[in-house]
Amino acid sequence: MRSAEELLEENAALVTLLRTCRKPDTWCSIADLCAHNHSAVRVLEHRIDPRHVHLVDDDDHAVSGNDDVQDSLFRDDEIPPVAEEARRLRAEWDIARRLVRDWSDSGLDFVSIFDDRYPLRLRTIVDMPPFVFADGLLNPEDSAVSVVGSRHCSPEGALFARRCASMLVDRRMTVVAGLADGIDSEAHREALRRGGRTVAFIGTGINRVYPATNRDLQRLIASPQSGGLVLSQFWPDTPPTKSTFPMRNALMSGYGMVSVVVEASEYSGTRIQARQSQRHGRPVILHRMVVEHTDWGRALAGKPGVHVVGSVDEVEKIIDRLLNFKRNLDDLIEQTPNRDHTQSPEAKMQEGICQ
Repeated sequence: MRSAEELLEENAALVTLLRTCRKPDTWCSIADLCAHNHSAVRVLEHRIDPRHVHLVDDDDHAVSGNDDVQDSLFRDDEIPPVAEEARRLRAEWDIARRLVRDWSDSGLDFVSIFDDRYPLRLRTIVDMPPFVFADGLLNPEDSAVSVVGSRHCSPEGALFARRCASMLVDRRMTVVAGLADGIDSEAHREALRRGGRTVAFIGTGINRVYPATNRDLQRLIASPQSGGLVLSQFWPDTPPTKSTFPMRNALMSGYGMVSVVVEASEYSGTRIQARQSQRHGRPVILHRMVVEHTDWGRALAGKPGVHVVGSVDEVEKIIDRLLNFKRNLDDLIEQTPNRDHTQSPEAKMQEGICQ
């Protein structure tokens, strides 16, 4: 476990790498590289001085003993571009240290992949986010289910979302949604009304609220009294954009053990969540309305790990099968010597309940 100062330095190095990210790198590729090397500091120091600081599996260190020879091949006036980049990165690192401290001083909770509180399920997804900002109670091992759908929902869809959230609360499971109007808000509010835990993934920075009509709901979810949580994968003041909400849906699909899609249109962002759930090895439960009213719902309906339901009882039975299979799988893994970790438990779980 890292000390507070060590974690601050790792977080500052990570923020530096993200703020200076250039193609072909992405935030997710940087997160993967840092996780593989168990350190953002090491990755950043490698970029500052690649000849002397090497990464895991970096074959370039084989020639590191010839540094003096290599230096002699360059005139002094040819070295400054490299030195200038190193100075720029060190200056950015100082800025990032101040940023991380300022966030902490202002009450913002920056949770990076180096933090033990980082949600465990997010570590297993394809596009692991390098950090999340958290407002509320973090539970790295949340047993959660996403309940999502249209902003312009029907009375039938709203009722199904509430009943589904109520069932999950009765099972002491966390209700996850996207704090949008419609289905998401219905699920959040019902979970709170029943005294359960709910987690909201937002498509903005943690300092913003969207839609504005859900300001009180966002505040209530994050309050100590509710024991809920609001999560954002963006810089604190990021505004809502066309790209932030699909990114939010992709992350939400990885946090829960399964996504329940209650109601959606042909071009709904919920479609992204359903597809990303499959990509992450998470089962998807589609209400029959989605299959009846959308081409993408019909296309998904026949795929492995996708279930079509018409009642909350059916949702509950599928979740029971998932939980039972996971328990059996965990027992099997613990009993198996030299076990293979090449396939995630979630992917195996999806594969198992399809058989």
